[in-house]
This record gives sequence, C-alpha cells and structure tokens, in this order.
Amino acid sequence: MLVVTTGRICLTRDSLGRSVRNLISAGMTTTPKESPSGVVAEADLGCGVKRKAEEPVTGLDIKKIRQGQKELRPGFGRDRFDETEYYFQRGLRKVYPYYFTYTTFCKGRWVGHLLVDVFTREFRAHSREVYENAIKDGLVTVNSKRVGTDYRLKDNDLLANTLHRHEVPVLGAPIKILHNSHDMIVIDKPPSIPVHPCGRYRHNSVIFILAKEHGLQNLHTVHRLDRLTSGLLLMSRSVDRARELENEIKGRQVSKEYVCRVEGCFPDDVVTCCEPIEVISHKIGVCGVGAHGKECKTEFKKLSYNGKSSVVLCKPLTGRMHQIRVHLQFLGYPIVNDPLYNHTVFGSEKAKGGLMEKTKEQLVEDLLELHNLKKWLGPEMDLTPDGCLPEEDCDGTSDGDALEEPNASHFPGSLNHYLEGDESAAFRAMMEKQAFDKEKFVRRQDCLECRCKYRDPEPKDLLIYLHCLRYTGPNWMYEAPWPSWARENWIDD
Repeated sequence: MLVVTTGRICLTRDSLGRSVRNLISAGMTTTPKESPSGVVAEADLGCGVKRKAEEPVTGLDIKKIRQGQKELRPGFGRDRFDETEYYFQRGLRKVYPYYFTYTTFCKGRWVGHLLVDVFTREFRAHSREVYENAIKDGLVTVNSKRVGTDYRLKDNDLLANTLHRHEVPVLGAPIKILHNSHDMIVIDKPPSIPVHPCGRYRHNSVIFILAKEHGLQNLHTVHRLDRLTSGLLLMSRSVDRARELENEIKGRQVSKEYVCRVEGCFPDDVVTCCEPIEVISHKIGVCGVGAHGKECKTEFKKLSYNGKSSVVLCKPLTGRMHQIRVHLQFLGYPIVNDPLYNHTVFGSEKAKGGLMEKTKEQLVEDLLELHNLKKWLGPEMDLTPDGCLPEEDCDGTSDGDALEEPNASHFPGSLNHYLEGDESAAFRAMMEKQAFDKEKFVRRQDCLECRCKYRDPEPKDLLIYLHCLRYTGPNWMYEAPWPSWARENWIDD
C-alpha cells in the first residue's frame, strides 16, 4: 500500500437579529457549492421574530424561525413549482424565463456603503449602469420600499432584487429512481443537474424536477453530489430518517465508493492520500491541498487501463468538498475531463504534488476570468430601436436550430448512456410533447439576457468522469449502475 502524505447556543433578544442573519444570509452572495462558476447561491433567508426579553433563544429556536418564515417569502411558497415550465431542445432540458425575487439582509461589511456600489462590487453579473436602472425602476428595493441610487445601507436592511430569471440548460435525461419506500428515495442522478437550487439553476435541479415530474416533495438530502457528478443520491422522506443517516455518515459507519477515469496509468497498488484540503475561495468554490486544511483521507484502486486513461475506484473516508478531485490532482492523475482541477490555470503541472505556481489571489482572479470567457450566453446581437432582438431572432434558440429536429441530440456515447433504460421511451414521449413553444418564451424589455442569443452547453460541459457508485451502511446498501465510460474497453469520446 502506498501512502501519500469539534453546545448549545443561548442568545438574548438584542442579539437575535444579528445571529439569525449571520446563520441564514446566504441568499445574494457568490458562494456556489458545486462549481467554480462564481454564480449566486439560492436565497434561504428569514425575517426577524419578536420574543419576550426574558426568554433565551436557542440554536433550535433559530432553526425553527428560519424554517417557519421560508414559506412567507417570494419563491418559497407551495406554488414555486408552477413558476414556469420545462421544454426540451436538442437533448437538453430548458426552462422558460420567469420572474423571481432574491432577498437578503444587509451584511455587516455593507453597512454605510451605497446600495449601487454593493450590487456592482458583490454581484458581478451586470454593470453599474444596469443596477442603477434597476434601482430607479423599483426592481431593487430596501425594506419593501423604493430608494434612490444614493441610498446608504443600514444594519437590519432587507434587500430585494426582482429579475427576469434565465436558467442554464442541463442534460435532458430522466432521473432514474432506484428505490422508493415510505422513508427513502434513491436515484441515479444524471450529470449536469445540481441537487439543490443554486446560482442559475432552480427548476433545473434534482429537487425541483422530482417535485414537478414525480410528485416527490419535502425530500431531505443526506449527502452531496457536485453538479457534473453522476450516480447514487440518497434522499429521505422524513426528518427522523435523514437524521439517522446523517449520524451514520458522521460516525463513519457508511462506506462510500465512487468510480472515475483519470489521465495516465494509475499505480497498481492501493494508493491512500491523506493530504489536508483547504478552501482556496468560498466565493467560487475551489479547494486545494494546504497545510492549514482539514483532515482528509481517500483510498484509490486502479480497476483498468485502456492505454490512455485509467478507471479508478475511490473510497473517501472523510467528506470534504471536492475531496476526490483535489486528491487526484495532487497525485498527478486528475480526472480526464475535470474542467477545474485538470486545467493549466493552476500552473503547468496542474498543482501536482501541491505545487502552486501562483498566489491564491491570482488563481482566483484567473479562474473568474476563465469563467467569464465561458458564459452560456452569446454576445449581444443587432438590436431593434427599442433595445430588443428582432422578433424573428428572439426565440430562445441558437442559430441553425430550425434545420434540426426539435429534440435531436448529437451527444457522444458517454452522455447517451443516461438516455437509455426502461424510462427512456416514456421520457422521449414527454420531450416531444414539451418541445419549444415560442408563445411561452416571454421577453422583457429591460432584460439584458432577453436580448441575447443563447449558446447551448457543449457535451464536454455536461459531465465529468466521476460517478457515485455505492453507499453501504450498517444494515443497508444502495448501488447505482456503472456508467459507460467506466467500461474496460471504452474508447475516449
């Protein structure tokens, strides 16, 4: 074998507001959980609740406040699944644009700053001019009131931003349900679809798709999978079962197995990597090996080699963010199509052995620039005098689409794998029924994205060769089918 080398909270009423905000003000930040996209995380915010001065507030009380207020805010009601509809085009699942309101409390570092400055600096999606116009038009409000562009933020301010939301397309594949009981749902997650709403994904998330197409609501996820990662995903239908599974995982009573395809010929012996992992940037969600990181341990075993790349079985014994991907990068065998950790943005050696050829600050800056070059929206086209695309051009499609079948796809075998199975026939029928309808694509005069031609993600943008294969607990085991790219005789797409 080759080895490479944490009570209860009590608060007074005066501190309740700040503590609640600190716990739940993640709504309008750029802190993605799954990719270096630098996009906005889904709002999950609550409003203050008055309590008697003599009553202490515990951590459990704060959680109840957070959950109890969620239904009262825009975007969290029971009707949220009816905000828009899906349509399918060229093998992709897409969402008609819809209106959505983000909310967040003023963060401490924003107090005293101009509202427009905070939006321009913290949320890089648009220019200062765009945010100025949004404030003037009342699309950005403070405490449910319109303010001027010269407004300076105060403590306890509640910010709201209403926008015309355009979601990013994902792979148009069925979510295969492997197990369905009174307390558990187990699925085989297709790549490209995030588990929870995040950033530019809301309806195009596992949680929303299961609710809208399978009637499965109020699910509790037990573990995480990155957006591009496919495979086994466990969800509980009850809080008690979710807590039980979480405790088993935290107590390291659960064995987790993943399979991946890495560059080169991986060593024949079992390789154990114990390098600590630290978060380089919470804002864009990138990690790396570092002396000040958290304890990590992953075991790797080569299963096959096709002369160019190796299939490797991975057993993470801890559960850090991007743990498998970072450890493989450190070992010098990055996942073949990892868009982040198999990139020269880390340097000529791609951070092999932890070698960083630039500062963390420069790396983050370079990653942000790299992301901006790969935006899913194309450049602005020739606009009409009213500032919009000509009617014939603004149809939610890309150039040349009219020559193709509505749901024709040109995916390589590694993606077509997710379109196969018993569910495929019914799913293809649904795709045909929900083809693009121009009448449902509602344009907004002041929406910049409505003025753009959409550029569909390429096949390489839709998956990574990392698949959650098996979870085994004290008295249970769930396993997902093997992906096509993990076959011994597989030829690179």
